[in-house]
Formats: sequence, C-alpha cells, structure tokens
Amino acid sequence: MTNTHRTVSRTATRAARRATAVAAALAALLTPAAATAATTAQAAPAGCRTVTTAPLDAEQSRLQDPRTAVFTERSGLADLLHGFPAALCSARTAHRARHVVDAWGRALWQAGLDRAQGRRPGGELPALDDRPLYWARLAMTVQLAQWQPRFDVDHTALRARFEDASRGLEDGFSDPRNTGSDGDDVRRIFISGFDPYGLDTEPRRANPAGAAVLQLHGQRITLADGSTAEVRAVVLPVRYGDFDHGIVERAFGPHLEPGGPQSADLVTSISQGYPGKFTLEAWAGRARSADPATDNVGALSGGTTAHPVDAPGLAEGPQFIRTTLPTDAMTAVQQPYPVLLNTPVTEIPAGATAPVVRKDGPTPGSRAVAGGGGGYLSNEVAYRSNRLRLDLNPDLPGGHLHTPVLTGLPDRQDQVTSPEFEHNEAAIADQVRAILGHARF
Repeated sequence: MTNTHRTVSRTATRAARRATAVAAALAALLTPAAATAATTAQAAPAGCRTVTTAPLDAEQSRLQDPRTAVFTERSGLADLLHGFPAALCSARTAHRARHVVDAWGRALWQAGLDRAQGRRPGGELPALDDRPLYWARLAMTVQLAQWQPRFDVDHTALRARFEDASRGLEDGFSDPRNTGSDGDDVRRIFISGFDPYGLDTEPRRANPAGAAVLQLHGQRITLADGSTAEVRAVVLPVRYGDFDHGIVERAFGPHLEPGGPQSADLVTSISQGYPGKFTLEAWAGRARSADPATDNVGALSGGTTAHPVDAPGLAEGPQFIRTTLPTDAMTAVQQPYPVLLNTPVTEIPAGATAPVVRKDGPTPGSRAVAGGGGGYLSNEVAYRSNRLRLDLNPDLPGGHLHTPVLTGLPDRQDQVTSPEFEHNEAAIADQVRAILGHARF
C-alpha cells in the first residue's frame, strides 16, 4: 500500500468513527431528557427577562427540528450559545447592547474560522463543516429575540449588527500590504460564500462554498506565478430581504475602492451550483426569476422566467454584466472536478415578449431573465457585486464561481456526516483554493 493510500485509508477510518460518534450524539439529543437538559443549560440567568413566545421567522423555526441541535452541541461552539444570554443581560443601556452583539458576533465568526482551520476543538463533527457556524448563529438570533431588557432596544437593528459581525463583514485585510517574505506586495483576493439552503426539505444540508471560504479566510496562497495572495471572505445569508437592504454592497464596497485600505486585486462570489463540475459564470443577469423557489425564510423573489423583476434597491445598471475574471487561467484546473466557462443566458430579446436561451451570451437590447447561474441569489450576488465594480473599479477582475453540488449525506436521517460527505467537502474546498491560485492579475 502506498503512503497516499495509507493516508486516504486513515482519513476514511477517522471519518467513519466520527460519523458513528455523531450518530450516537444525535440519538442522545433526540431523547426527552437530553432535550430538557439542553434547554436548562441555555436558559437565561436569573433576573434577566426573556420571553419564550418571541416571534420566529421560518428560518429560526427550523431549530425546532431536534436534528439541528447536533450542530451546536457537538461542534465545539456550544459555549458561545450558552454564554450569550448572560452577556446580553450584562448590558444596562442600548449603547452597551450594541457593543455586546458586535463583540459576540465577531467572537462567533472567529470561532467558526478557528474551527474550520484547525485552531479550535471541533467536537465530533468534521472541522471543515459550515453547518455549525450557521446553526449557532441562527440559535443566537433566537436568544437575541427572546431578550427583553428594561430599556428600549431595536431588536431588528441589533440582529443586523450581529449578523454582519458573525458573517465576517467587519474582518478586513491585514495592513500594510507590503508584507511578503520577498518584500513584494501581497495580492488581495476577496470572496463570498453562502449559508446552507434548501433546509425546509433537508436540514442536514451543507454548502461547500461556505465551507471553502471559512477554510480560506485569512490564509495566504501561492499563485501560479510564485507570488502570494491574502484571501478574505464573508458568508452571506440566503435571504432576499438582506440583499434588498444592501448586504452585498456593504460586503464588497470597501474592497472595490481603488487604493483604499481594504482594496482587493480580485473579487469573486462563490456558491453551490451544478452536479459534478465547477463553472465560472460568463454573465450575471440583472433580474430575479427564481419563483417558485424560495429563500431560507420562505420568501419568493417576485419574478419568474416569464415575468422577471428587478430587485428592490438595485441601482441603475446594464441588463447583463460579463465576468472580468481570468477565466482562461482559472479553467486550467481540471481535477478532481472539471472547471468550465458557462456562457448561456436567458433573455427576452428586444421587441419580443417570450424568454429564450442564448448559448453564447445576450443579444443587444434584450431584457435579462437569468444569468449563467440562473435567476436566484447566486446570480444576484454576482450582479450586485459586479455592478458596484463597474462604478468603482471597472478594470478589477471580478465574477462568480459555482462549485459542484455537495453529495454524500447518509441515507439514515439520524446521521449528519459520512466519510463520503467529508471527502467531497474537502475536495471541493481544496479545488476552490487551486482555482483561485491559478488567477492571473
């Protein structure tokens, strides 16, 4: 047996043992006694007013599925979840409350990064797993909603602050730029990933784009030309409302300002796309057209293929925006998944009323229906970030990368991981790193 085979065998054995441990842990969490103990452990301290009837959105309500508890209780992030209520109760003013949610949001983000990059004990779940950060964040937003201080607070505004901090929006590039070992400037790559989605049908689902950016954030990668690049990342929600309120522009804006302290040399959004392949999207379309597909809170986009709509709050811009990523170089990475340039779009041609698919991109004067990534939020993050790029730094390389669909979840519903799932997740994350490393600046 070769060393490579021994390594793969050991990895598979460890993953199998971890899967067995997680299944046992999940079974314990499903018992009434364990559920009562978890509720008691997470209860607010005496003297702090909380309510158990705070209205929950559809995304938060999925925490009622006991299978989700394994991602917080068995991932090494439970200490944050257990400590947050007491931290909120320590706030005596609205000003202090803002500081608390900012600090705990940043702490959760850092814990998620440390876990993904092997600096924090990860419990029975694999380190390279975006689900613990997602479910812990969601559970902490419920705790925030249940908190009833003896002074007036804007719960919606506090949640927005917590979300931004726990998604990496406050965690910029290191300064100064000139920190390479050879004295040359370190390149800067800014990327975004997404939360898991489609959780109404499968709450165990992960998002390999989220896992990849957690592994890469703050890391330095060696580029094909031998230079170095620092990677910074955010994880975006799968919610139309957050996009309507400018989360993409807030995330990408500081990195698109030429010469600014947080300016990047390349930006790309990343999301889960098609089975068995990576695709670099040649075109991002302006329209939403994904209905009847819903977001993570069950909201519709308001647009269909027959009747596309523009997103609320979207500034003026072209119907389609072409990628400026160095796609020839990035598609050179073909293992273990092929990497393709995806050129088709869906449009309503000028003077027409019915949508058509164009395999080589849009025609002049047409109305956007869907970009290469469709008419959902993965297409919209590409359009929004690159529309802003056209305003601020049009020559900057920017675009969108779709990962393969992550497969390998066990058939048994009481199991949340498997050797196949962990292998596929790691392979996708590693190839994202390789694709970025082949970019030319």
